[in-house]
Amino acid sequence: MTSIISDINKTFDHRIRLGIMSVLMVNDSVDFNRLKELLEVTDGNLASHIKALETSEYITIRKQFIGKKPNTTYEATLLGKQTFAKHLAALEQLIKTSK
Repeated sequence: MTSIISDINKTFDHRIRLGIMSVLMVNDSVDFNRLKELLEVTDGNLASHIKALETSEYITIRKQFIGKKPNTTYEATLLGKQTFAKHLAALEQLIKTSK
């Protein structure tokens, strides 16, 4: 028998990673400053959670210059979208089963 929490992905346990993926699921791409503003986190905190998602290959990072200013944007990968959707479905199932 499979546990009702077996499809809950530990990578998304932290609220900041959950927030990053939630934002990227509904936007094609989002830049660093917008993510920081939406999630109300510090640069360092956001950067460390972005690194964890990048290491898991759930997001891609694109660095470019706009004029003379650096701009970093993030996108959810296909793997990231699929894994996050599976995670959300598992949470939903857990809630339904817990009633």
